[in-house]
Amino acid sequence: MNLRIKALIMLFTTSLIWGVAFVAQLAGMQHVGPLTYGGVRFLLGAASLVPVALVFEKNGWFDRKTVTYGVATGLVLFAASTLQQYGVALTNSAGKAGFITSLYIVAVPITGTFVGRRAGIGVWLGAATALSGVYLLSVREGFGMVGMGDLLLLIGVIFWTAHILVIDRWARKVYPIRYSITQFLICGIINLALAFTFEEVSLSGIAAGCMPIIYGGLLSVGIAYTLQIMAQRHVPPAQAAIIFSLESLFAALGAAVILGERMDTRGYIGCLLIFAGILVSQLVSFKSKTAKNTIEIC
Repeated sequence: MNLRIKALIMLFTTSLIWGVAFVAQLAGMQHVGPLTYGGVRFLLGAASLVPVALVFEKNGWFDRKTVTYGVATGLVLFAASTLQQYGVALTNSAGKAGFITSLYIVAVPITGTFVGRRAGIGVWLGAATALSGVYLLSVREGFGMVGMGDLLLLIGVIFWTAHILVIDRWARKVYPIRYSITQFLICGIINLALAFTFEEVSLSGIAAGCMPIIYGGLLSVGIAYTLQIMAQRHVPPAQAAIIFSLESLFAALGAAVILGERMDTRGYIGCLLIFAGILVSQLVSFKSKTAKNTIEIC
């Protein structure tokens, strides 16, 4: 199995974990505030990776690039995740919130053209198709930008786009596991510092929401974000963003399995469009690389 196939599997796994995490996030918010939830889960994610780093990254524990880039990425992650959390809390529609956040699917290739990461026609077709699928799957009651929550989500798209692009730029220059630990520490510390200022932090609340917090910390943060970093070493950011659109699909499936929700015909069409967008972006890219390699051999 070549590196690209492994990377694609990692991205699919990341999308699955993040999609199901939406259900865990809703459950966790019933017991603790958004800043408390974010702080505990990111610190838990960082702690879970320390033994892994001690085994697989024994040398250079304080590598300057890893620490510097990790701190910068952690600041971006904090901004993105916090804006999303408050945006979801303030907007009137979870489906609309998910769709607005998914705008990074097209924001990444657009921004990439200005930083030397031009996307081919397959990526643009795939992004447009996948975004259409996310809309059908997520938005049910119309679409109108009216509230502060919508604005926060839109600003959050900028930071999710930046997060994907900075990982693309730095992932091959750092120790990936320690890079993950550093960004999680920064994000978690800032969240908790603000939580103690603006929220009522209690051990009883954290204990009551321990299961969704554990899922969010160990799986959504510790595993999924680390898989993202390792995978983006071998997959261009625009294509990675399209694959991440599966998060909406897995969120719908998670809600169906765990919460008993059901999908209608519109939702199934949306799922098919998401898969079609991913296939278009990957197949066109594969054909382009094959043709290029053939020309080089000739």
